[in-house]
Amino acid sequence: MPPAPKPASPCTKVCVLDAATGLCGGCGRTRDEIAAWGALSEAQRRAVMAGLAARMRTAGLTLLEAPLPS
Repeated sequence: MPPAPKPASPCTKVCVLDAATGLCGGCGRTRDEIAAWGALSEAQRRAVMAGLAARMRTAGLTLLEAPLPS
């Protein structure tokens, strides 16, 4: 049986790091998590993704959305 596919990246293509928290406003990951994403195991990716919404709420941030195409 082939291995399960790795979860999709939470990247929203809005890469703006908040200076105070170090979190990306588009996905909620840290710079280190973004850089390491390709090397993380499925379990590690799922663990990061599971905590993103709570992390952003705790930091008082709202996820940014990509602008709609003109």
